[in-house]
Amino acid sequence: MIDNFSLGISHGLMLLAAWYLLRRRDLDHEASPRDEAAKPRGRWGRRDA
Repeated sequence: MIDNFSLGISHGLMLLAAWYLLRRRDLDHEASPRDEAAKPRGRWGRRDA
């Protein structure tokens, strides 16, 4: 039998992850290729947001 506590923990963590992903500011913003090319590269070649 599956323990209700383990189901609650796993589903709670998935809900928390979904909540944080949906709160991201860049979720509804899609940059054009020109915007990406104009951004300077940061440390280790990554583009800063």
